[in-house]
Amino acid sequence: MTNLQQRQNEIKSKVATAAYKLPLMSSGFLFHQDVRDNFYYASYLFAASQEQDIPFEGDRHSAKEKAESILLLLLELQDRNAKSPTYGHWPLNLRPTPHEATKNTLPVELMGSLMVYFYERYADVLSESLRNSFEGTLFHIYESGFYRKRVEHFNHHEAKYTAAKLIFGQRYEDKDLLEDGIVSLRRTLDRVTTLGMSEYGGLPWFWHWVQAFTCAWQLMKDPEIKGELARLLDYLWRVRSTYYLGGAWVGPHSRIWPHDMPRDTNVLHDYAQYGDFTLPDSMPRTEYAGFLAYEAPVDARHLALNRQVPVEVKSRIPKQAGLAINEEDVLHSYVFITESFAVGGIYERVLEFDNEQHRWDVALPLDRAEGVNHAYFFHPAPGNGEGDLRHQSEYSEVFFHRSTVIADYQIPENIPNQIIGCLPAGDWVEDKHALFGLCGDVYMAVYVQQPHQREVLADRSVITSSGNKNAVVFECMDTKDAKSRGIADLRKFADVMRNKQPAYSPAAGNDYAIHYTTLNDDLLVFKSGPNSEASRFVNGHAADFTDYKVLLK
Repeated sequence: MTNLQQRQNEIKSKVATAAYKLPLMSSGFLFHQDVRDNFYYASYLFAASQEQDIPFEGDRHSAKEKAESILLLLLELQDRNAKSPTYGHWPLNLRPTPHEATKNTLPVELMGSLMVYFYERYADVLSESLRNSFEGTLFHIYESGFYRKRVEHFNHHEAKYTAAKLIFGQRYEDKDLLEDGIVSLRRTLDRVTTLGMSEYGGLPWFWHWVQAFTCAWQLMKDPEIKGELARLLDYLWRVRSTYYLGGAWVGPHSRIWPHDMPRDTNVLHDYAQYGDFTLPDSMPRTEYAGFLAYEAPVDARHLALNRQVPVEVKSRIPKQAGLAINEEDVLHSYVFITESFAVGGIYERVLEFDNEQHRWDVALPLDRAEGVNHAYFFHPAPGNGEGDLRHQSEYSEVFFHRSTVIADYQIPENIPNQIIGCLPAGDWVEDKHALFGLCGDVYMAVYVQQPHQREVLADRSVITSSGNKNAVVFECMDTKDAKSRGIADLRKFADVMRNKQPAYSPAAGNDYAIHYTTLNDDLLVFKSGPNSEASRFVNGHAADFTDYKVLLK
């Protein structure tokens, strides 16, 4: 058994134990908020009832009965009316009651392929009634043809359609469908390896790519198709490893959900693959991390797990298909990654789906953070909910240079002008226009142009600052580097950094400039304003994007 499989058994044990202890609702389900969770938890519980190498303290016979009862109810909720517009589908949430809930196109996208995997793995030990129900369910999924769509946008939906074409084409010996899947796979592979992924850091949807194609890879019998799936999975895991730091996903995100920001908690796939942080108690997305096993290439794992030498990752990202005009219509992502922290983000603001683009942050490894492991500021967009730290307005410009980020906020007079910051828990020294902190083994200096207020919560500090012209300068240094500079504690760090306050000076017209000298004595100059585009200079030289490349081309 490999280390990856051992860690997967840990995950199976944890989820199965939770499923065993959870009481059934009056409907017979464990959850009503998302039908898929019932399938995932029941799958883990069934696996624990059958596999002796999964640690499990419950009664395995009772576990099997409970799992099968949930699965039977779940399969019965499928729309099996071939004339229905939702043929083959399930409801997403189960309110007001499971049988009254409206059918939704999302559950079958991922769950349908995973059901094939589950059935082929456990068919011989399923009860006859459940085995018959699965046979009917899978056939109706195949007949529904929800996946029969052309690849156009190269997003997580189409990734799942492509995997489903391969899986159901093979299962039902549908040569045309299988060929469609092969063509879709090759188009996807060509797109991401030549131009890159438009869904940069899209969480949790990146994991849907991984799960869909790993499921297809594990089920596929044709060695040539299996090899092409392996090439795509190698690419995906190299992407993940590039932006990996101890369970954290560093750099920008095209989309983000609360369970991934400001603390990474959707980490079960990371734990199975890398295993360099503690398996958390919280499991907001169990899905099939404990079942689907594809070991990342050696070079990818080495990159993710060996961060002793700091690296700059400068990449060109294609805009979402349909938004892009040509191959040069790209975004520019920058991340500086060390063994203790990472700093970076994306230069261009894009109004993407649900306005969930996450522009920049400082990230810490999970096991070195007390509470949240991301630090950042943003100006909220209209409609951003109370306590939601995701929906950002367009009124910001950014500048990245190694362990420093400058974020500028020029906010029109007629809209709310408060910016919000999130800082990890730790020891903090607060000044009128700055905060100096020690979080784990990382020192952080945070300069805020306008006066600010700080609210200390159990797992973070929330910073607010108002003003139509505002800016944040953020610089990090780990304790090892600090010690080599004679900085022994937070007080000494604060003393040193108080002498490095940014300078804010007028420029031509209503423009202005920010000057900041980093701990490495690099002079950063950021110029911005209504009369000119933002410009950035490092030691007098204009910063540009000439050395930004397609990631992993």
